[in-house]
Amino acid sequence: MNAARLAAIRFRNARGQTMTEYALLLVAVALTGYGLAATVGYNFVDNAITDVFQRVSALFQ
Repeated sequence: MNAARLAAIRFRNARGQTMTEYALLLVAVALTGYGLAATVGYNFVDNAITDVFQRVSALFQ
């Protein structure tokens, strides 16, 4: 196996590893947000979503 082919294989594996790390970080952030929503209560999340919809609908009136 020549050096260029070996370097290409290493680069491809490193890129895949980076995407996996991003996916794991995204899952960690999502689980943290879900845990915080459960701790604070869903009423907080519902109020935040309702507030966003009210602000958006006020822009179109």
